[in-house]
Order: sequence, then structure tokens, then C-alpha cells
Amino acid sequence: MENDYLIRKKPVNALILFALPIIIGNLFQQTYTMADSAIVGRYVSEQALAAIGASYSLTNIFICVAIGGGIGASVIVSRYFGAKDYKKTITAIFTSLISFLVLSIFLGAVGLSFGKGIMTALHTPADALDMAVEYLNIYFIGLPFLFMYNVLSSMFNALGKSRIPLYFLIFSSLFNIALDYILVTQFAMGVAGVAWATLIAQGLSAVLSFIVLLSKLQKLDGGRHRAFAKEEIQPMFRIALPSILQQSTVSIGMMLVQSVVNSFGTETLAGFSAAMRIEAICVVPMTGIGNAVSSYTAQNIGAKQEKRVTEGYHAANQLVILFAVMILLILELFNRPIISLFLGDDGTDIAMATGRGYLTFMGYFFCLIGFKMAVDGLLRGAGDMKMFTVANLVNLTIRVAVAKLFAPHYGIEMVWYAVPIGWFVNWLISFIQYRTGKWKKHS
Repeated sequence: MENDYLIRKKPVNALILFALPIIIGNLFQQTYTMADSAIVGRYVSEQALAAIGASYSLTNIFICVAIGGGIGASVIVSRYFGAKDYKKTITAIFTSLISFLVLSIFLGAVGLSFGKGIMTALHTPADALDMAVEYLNIYFIGLPFLFMYNVLSSMFNALGKSRIPLYFLIFSSLFNIALDYILVTQFAMGVAGVAWATLIAQGLSAVLSFIVLLSKLQKLDGGRHRAFAKEEIQPMFRIALPSILQQSTVSIGMMLVQSVVNSFGTETLAGFSAAMRIEAICVVPMTGIGNAVSSYTAQNIGAKQEKRVTEGYHAANQLVILFAVMILLILELFNRPIISLFLGDDGTDIAMATGRGYLTFMGYFFCLIGFKMAVDGLLRGAGDMKMFTVANLVNLTIRVAVAKLFAPHYGIEMVWYAVPIGWFVNWLISFIQYRTGKWKKHS
């Protein structure tokens, strides 16, 4: 079958074939979030950029819940698919879609109820608070579309159809950017314009993705199957919850230290927000590799080919090094023009210095998150979630503790000094667990 290349092709070739569409698609997804910030920064105000930046860590948590949940569900689907049990494959897909749709509606209601309170508790600058809340309220209305969009992408990936989410991401990204520009520059809708653009683009893509998925499932010889199976929820969420934590670690950490960043004022927050958008793009290849390793591991375990799992992990680390070198060169050579895309010609010196300082420091350490994502992906794909969870909690704790304790006394630089330390410790814990070989027992 054309979809089983993860268990047939040479490991490095299989990972590249699987990961590249995910990486390219996620780059497009990050491009339109970057466009949100760039357009409001240039055409509205530095306060508007700060407002979206202040909202970013909170909104990204919900994105990570959707992505992590989808990845967790895809591990179960990948195992059934690798074992050629198409009846259970289809049942698991529909069970995951229904479960996460219900969860997204609940989380959207929670967000609408407590969004302003959270932004106030995070000490969002007064001149950016109202715009941040306006952006968040529209975002939470569209949360079900966001969830379905990301979970559907994970289902395609589990079936080896990673090119399909890529096509929808390209469409959604370009459509979103066009709407951003029109609603902000032509209709003067400000931050509400970029929020509505995201909702409309993701909503349309979610509907189209679902239609295409149904057509693909009809081609699987699954026979009679159930639309929902309660017994699939427990193993799905057992993997999904740590996956959500792993995907959310950076965002939860940033939300918890957001009050520290906000206390330095709107100009610093604007520069930091611009740099965080760039960091999100830099992390995309590493996340794509980690997610590829997860599906690769799950399918090969389902096919009883454990030796290929280790070979794939080594190949993934080689890919991490390649991407890390490319990212370092780009950030060191072009950090000023990159930050200027967000701040424009009127950006303040404080905002520019903050953004450049973050990028030039972090450029040397993206290999660490790549190594972390690769080994985490292997453990997740094998269903070995205990130490995986511990490692990500330690990562989160380090980031928050260093920022809270040292940034108020030694400057905002302490917020980003903590990041590579957390990544390294996370990788070390997960790597030690991998070396024990206990992950094989979970297969």
C-alpha cells in the first residue's frame, strides 16, 4: 500500500518524506500568525503589536492542546493502521474527532468567561489590555474550528497522508494573510480584523479537510465500524495528555512569565513579542521531526519492527543538526531586518534591542529543542509517557523559576537564558529513559 512507507523505506528517507510536508505546512501556519503581528505592528500601532503579543502565550496554549491532542490520538490511529486493522482505524478517527470537538466547545466557553481576568492577572499593560481582550474573545468563538483543523491534520498524518494537511495549510495561510491586510488596512478593524481573518480561514479549512477525510476513509476496507467507541478514549487520552503537556510546555511557561515581561513596559513587550513570533518559526522544523518520529515509531511498533525505531531516532538527530545550523546562520546574519518586519520604521530602540537580543542568543540553542523533540517523539510513539511527562514538567519549572527569581533583578535577559537550560534538562531526562530500553516494554 502506498501509505505504509514509514515501515518500508530507509528510515531517514521515510522521516524526510513524512516530516517535510508537516514542516512546510507549519511554516505556512506560523507565517500567517507572523503576518497578524507584522500587519498590526506596521498599520495599527506598537500597542496593538503588544496586545497580540500579550495574548500569544495564552492562545498558544489552546493551539497546543489541539495539536497535542491530535498527536496523541494519531498514535492510536497509526498503530491500528500499521497493523492493517482498518475497522479500528476508522472508529478511532471518529472517536477522536467527536471527543475533541466537545472539549473545544468547553474550553471556548471557559476562555470567554475568564480571558479578561487572566490578561489582567498577567499585568498586561493598560494601553494594550482592551485590544488584547477583544482579540481573545473572537479567538475563543472560533476555537472549535481551530481544534478540528489541527486534529484532522493529525488524522491525515496518521494515515501517511501528510501532504493533504500541507495543501490546506497553504490555502488557509494565504487566505488568512489576504484577509488580515484587507480587514486591517481597508476596513480599519485593528486587532479584531486579524482575529476574524484567522477564524474565517481556519473554519473554511476545517470543513474542507473533513470532507476530504471522509472520501479517503471510504477507500479503506474497514467494513462495518462504530462512529464512537468509549473504550478508545482512555488509551487515546493517556497518550494525548502528556503530548498536550509536551506541546504546551513552552506556552505555559511563557504565560507564567508573561507578567515578568509585561512589567518591563509596552516597548519591551513589543520587541519580545516580535522575537517570539520568529522563535515559533524556528521551532517548526524541530517539532515536525518530533511528530514524524512519533508516527514512525507507532507504525513500526504496530508492524513489529522495533529495530527500525532506533535507526529512525538516529536519523532524526542528523536532521535536527542540519536544521539547527541553517537557523543559526539566518538569525546571526539577518536578525535586524527580521525584527524590522514587525516594528517598521517607527519601532523604538528598546523594542528593537529586545527583539535582536533574544534572537542572537537563542540562535545557538535550537539544536537542543530538536534533540528533545526527537527523543520525546520516540517515547510518545511507544506509549512510554511517565518520564516523558516528568521531563517536560522539569523544563517548565526551570523556565518559570529562573524568570520569576532573576529577571526582576538582573533584567529581561534572564527570561530567555532559562530556555536552553530547560530544553537541555528535558532532553537529558528523556534520553536516559530511552537508553534504558523500557520504552520497548510499552509496545
